[in-house]
Amino acid sequence: MATVDTSLPPEPSGAAAGLAAQHADAHPLKLYGGWFCPFVQRSWIVLEEKKIPYQYIEINPYKKAESFLAMNPRGLVPTLAVPAGPQESARKPLFESNIISEYLDEEYGDESKHGPHLMPKDAYEKARARLWIDHISNKIIPAFYKLLQHTDEKPFTLDEARKELHKHILALTDQMDSEGPFFAGKELTMVDVCLAPWAKRFWLIDHYKSGGVGIPSQGQSQEWGRWREWFKAISERKSVKDTWSADERYLVAYKRYADDTTNSEVGQATRQGKKLP
Repeated sequence: MATVDTSLPPEPSGAAAGLAAQHADAHPLKLYGGWFCPFVQRSWIVLEEKKIPYQYIEINPYKKAESFLAMNPRGLVPTLAVPAGPQESARKPLFESNIISEYLDEEYGDESKHGPHLMPKDAYEKARARLWIDHISNKIIPAFYKLLQHTDEKPFTLDEARKELHKHILALTDQMDSEGPFFAGKELTMVDVCLAPWAKRFWLIDHYKSGGVGIPSQGQSQEWGRWREWFKAISERKSVKDTWSADERYLVAYKRYADDTTNSEVGQATRQGKKLP
């Protein structure tokens, strides 16, 4: 059995610590998360964008309580505990961040209380959004980890991994609304939410890998102008900033990825060239 990473800081910090404290009181709707996990941040952003009341519960990924494992045998975060009846203890679990996010968008659909839907109502536009969410999940995110986990022993070069990430990002930006700043225009959508946590972590590649992400700066390439507009808007979004811990904590959490020594399920899948869990 692989030795798990055990020295991660045990709780959120920075802005995320404040947000977690605001949502520490018991509530029928519970988000079980880990501060370092971008999949958790994805669902946490949706809760904040939709102004949904909830309780945030931090889970130690390596010391999971039996009660949590009984609810989600896979033991992965995020897990959403949905009220199943009048009794406080009766809950139905949901996991997988994209599924949780779509559930929240549909269940809390009263726009007067929870703002605009993050998924389009039009059938074609909804299908198109799912197409590009799939592109993010199955192309951009695996390329992010492939680049971050690159070592000299890999059968591909650092530059090849970087070019692969660039190709997948530009395929997405080519489909973005020309006016912006977000994928579909002025309003944030689920496509933006799905990529935001990894885009926020690109600086870790800059820190750990020679040449970094390698996206040209302003004035160097017109091709990347739409990306820079999107990235600025998503980085300044309140829900994204509020669910972010202190930068130095991420350096600790992601060093294992940069060294390719992590035994997280994501890290192992990337190392073996498999689909992410």
